[in-house]
Amino acid sequence: MSTLDRLRYRFMKDVGAPALLGLRNVGKKRRPRPPRPHFGPPLGSSARLKEIMTRHYLLARYAQGAKPVAWVTSGAPVELLRAFDFYTVYPENHGALCGAARQGTALCEEAEARGYSQDLCSYARIDLGHLFSGKTPVGRLPRPDLLFASNNICQTVGYWYKALAHHLNIPLILFDTPYNFGDITDADIAYMADQFEEMIPVLEQVSDRHFDYRKFQGIVALAKESSELWGQVLATMQARPAPMTIFDAFVHLAPIVSLRGLPVCRGYYEILLAELKTRVERGIGALAMERKRLMWDNIAIWFKVRELAELFAARGMNFVAATYTSAWAETTPHLDVNHPFESMARTYSLVILNNNLDARLRSMERFIREYSVDGLVIHSARSCKPYSVGQYDLRRLLRERLGVPSVVLEADITDSRVWSEEQARTRLEAFFEALEAGAAAA
Repeated sequence: MSTLDRLRYRFMKDVGAPALLGLRNVGKKRRPRPPRPHFGPPLGSSARLKEIMTRHYLLARYAQGAKPVAWVTSGAPVELLRAFDFYTVYPENHGALCGAARQGTALCEEAEARGYSQDLCSYARIDLGHLFSGKTPVGRLPRPDLLFASNNICQTVGYWYKALAHHLNIPLILFDTPYNFGDITDADIAYMADQFEEMIPVLEQVSDRHFDYRKFQGIVALAKESSELWGQVLATMQARPAPMTIFDAFVHLAPIVSLRGLPVCRGYYEILLAELKTRVERGIGALAMERKRLMWDNIAIWFKVRELAELFAARGMNFVAATYTSAWAETTPHLDVNHPFESMARTYSLVILNNNLDARLRSMERFIREYSVDGLVIHSARSCKPYSVGQYDLRRLLRERLGVPSVVLEADITDSRVWSEEQARTRLEAFFEALEAGAAAA
């Protein structure tokens, strides 16, 4: 780390970034918002969210050489990295941004041109495509000093990050979490907790910082508080009408993924939660008229979020629950500041994709009851095979047990080449008819 790089980063953090963010709209003509007749008033917190994430990616350009930099998978225990002051970048979050910006397919093709198969996760292909081309909608990502991954979300990240480590010639730390076929065991917890102990010397060497246990405990506490707030944010959608939609939540989960363990993350969710509670008290809904309440399974179709939101809103159908957005809140109660290693092992190994299908079925049944769900939309994602496996069985069981109608959309998280507009429309029209028929029968 150089003194000049540290001074430049500090200047941008304290002076440059606030000034640029303050001036970004000066001299620009504000484009009028397109009318959204089927929606309620937009969330005021969105402006703060945009500011936070813009600042995060802006400062990332200046982090290299000033702070240790790590690229991290979404399911990895980032709290340990925070104790060493790593600047963290999440390729999956960046991939979602690329998908939403309609740049995902082009970046996937960059990786495919280097021999990577189109059958691979499109987040991985986007990340590798960015590495080879340097193209990104956020300007520039810093070169990492370390790669930090966990296989609790899928096995692909292990091979993906090994490819990154090969091309970048930097260390890779992989947090190995045994799959939970039944109940997690004490031996599993001990195995994972020991890994944290073994990571510390490597992190000290890469960061040139000593491990501070008390600082680490404070970060774990902060991460727990932020995740609890995120869970409370999602719980506001139990209200009728729901104050926001899952399509909103897909966007507003960015801080809990990318900035978990930092004060700015907790502060943001305090603001968002306060706004949502006010909307609930005043009966302000996300839609102009909420007739049906739906649940979404799997990751968002990032390049179709806006169109799908409008399609369902036009029919008065609001998504009020999702298995994906809840992943950063459901296991939070296990975090314990007094036993951070053991509790982090339990927290990160019990996430939805590392757990058995019975556990996932129970969670979906609970969401359907607690959020008064009328129908289920299942995204069968070509990229995310661990998330998509078993969905047809889950669909059948939920129909048999709770009578919930459902539809399967075959797509991808960021690669638009997989999407078939005609097929999706046909399936959705049948789903809409089933929902209306069910309401008429009731």
